[in-house]
Amino acid sequence: MIVRLPIILLTGKDGQVGFELQRSLASLGYVVAVGRRDCDLSDSVLLAALLERVQPDIIVNPAAYTAVDMAETERARAQAVNSAAPQAMARWAVASGALLIHYSTDYVFDGSKDGWYGEEDAPNPRSVYGQTKLAGEEAIRESGCHHLILRTSWVFGTHGGNFLKTMLKLMSERDALRVIADQVGSPTSAALLADVAAQLVGQYWRATDRTAFAFGTYHVVAAGETSWHGYAQEISRQASELGWGFKLTVDAIAAISARDYPQSAPRPANSRLDTRKLQNTFNLTLPDWRQGVGLVLTLLKE
Repeated sequence: MIVRLPIILLTGKDGQVGFELQRSLASLGYVVAVGRRDCDLSDSVLLAALLERVQPDIIVNPAAYTAVDMAETERARAQAVNSAAPQAMARWAVASGALLIHYSTDYVFDGSKDGWYGEEDAPNPRSVYGQTKLAGEEAIRESGCHHLILRTSWVFGTHGGNFLKTMLKLMSERDALRVIADQVGSPTSAALLADVAAQLVGQYWRATDRTAFAFGTYHVVAAGETSWHGYAQEISRQASELGWGFKLTVDAIAAISARDYPQSAPRPANSRLDTRKLQNTFNLTLPDWRQGVGLVLTLLKE
């Protein structure tokens, strides 16, 4: 039996995850990738027209307003992109029978839990960014559409801005660094997030009964945990092994408290996300975060 390839609408093509999704989804269907220049998701009319024109079987939405501090004063735009746009996609998915894959964030939690956050833990966002992302999640769930909400954290990659690339720049310019040590999480590569999404798309499209697929909310992060300080030290360690030639050494990266680095929007002290539900449901194994760091450093070095 010949299986028809799906039409996949991918938003946020110019973002870290969207960039990698263009690669991972390419062999799975007909991918229509759009960025802000193609369709500003804060414009509901443009979004509706895009959905009607493409008629996707699967919508993959990594696009988001991610300027965490700016969101504190730009609530309306954050709300439009992070809440209203996913709601519109979900409503269209209900009417068309499409699958919506939507990326969310550890910021939906307040970070006060001692252990790893599970999907069943009650959200309590402390920032506008987290609040608008949670509202987007809730709109998708309440719509009743077939959906996969993928919560992740501490994303990095070769494309776009991120902590890893910022550290590389600073390590090339400075003799010493001060990095927060009392916030913990799992650095997760954009490539890993894209590869997981491709696995889910493939399993969904090949399913005998797609309506019985394991829809819902899942946590997707690399295995292991560290602090921002430990993350910076690992970047320094691996970069040195790869011959980046920085004069700054691991010992010159000092640990500080988040109180010593005030920011407009509060960050969760604990961003650890439990991924057992995802791994058990879809028979996936997630690699250690250090592996992703090494891969990205190698690609950036080339």
